[in-house]
Amino acid sequence: MIQVLDSRSSDCAPPIVYVGRNRAGNWVARETRGAFGGLFIDRLEALKYALSRNGRHPENIIEVAREIELEIPSP
Repeated sequence: MIQVLDSRSSDCAPPIVYVGRNRAGNWVARETRGAFGGLFIDRLEALKYALSRNGRHPENIIEVAREIELEIPSP
């Protein structure tokens, strides 16, 4: 059985977002499970995006030192 949770629910924890650079040097912001993400020209824009998507919870943004990639699932 699969249960779908409404992300707007107050009982749900805010998503965790990783922010770092990919192998090409671009900044990446990516939700833990890949529900959302993006490529950015600088760190500030990646952090602003992460904050806007996780409900303004800076404690749930993790800046990583290793390379991370934005994975786009195929249809």
